[in-house]
Amino acid sequence: MSKKTALVLLAEGAEEMEAVISIDVLRRGGMKVTVGGIGGSGSVLCSRDVVMLPDMSLEEAVAKGPYDAVVLPGGLKGAENIAQSATVKSLLEEQEKAGRVIGAICAAPAVSLAGIGIGQGKKMTCYPSLKDKLTGSGKHTFVDEKVVVDGQFITSQGPGTAFDFGLALVEKLEGSEKRASTAKAMLLQ
Repeated sequence: MSKKTALVLLAEGAEEMEAVISIDVLRRGGMKVTVGGIGGSGSVLCSRDVVMLPDMSLEEAVAKGPYDAVVLPGGLKGAENIAQSATVKSLLEEQEKAGRVIGAICAAPAVSLAGIGIGQGKKMTCYPSLKDKLTGSGKHTFVDEKVVVDGQFITSQGPGTAFDFGLALVEKLEGSEKRASTAKAMLLQ
């Protein structure tokens, strides 16, 4: 049986905790994770001045797809940069149409997903101060919880909920036993 795959998008201004914790938890959960750089394969300056290096450009990563999950870290500037990418828009539309998992945390549900028009009619959460941006179109329902799962969509509120978010992705892709063993190994249970 082949490993489940996940593509984590990395854009300038991304919230580094959300990116790194998502990548790490997914890998600990047994997933093959690819980090795709929105601006190419070069280094990315994140929201707290941490520099990260994607595995490859987004275009290269998309060519290696499809992925079982596509994950969008937050960070307001990062989410805005993700939302402005035509490649991301096409990727997410295809991911949604195919019924594959889409995960977004912090600003990404409100700015990236809602901004592109992905996940209409779904219950989602986001960074609480961005609630109005998420619900502004009237096509998304805000739920004030750390992590919200609605079908193929997994959303979360911010840096402090990144472990819960990562574990919810693991559970969706590999089941509750894998989630529990992954959490236990990280001393989260």
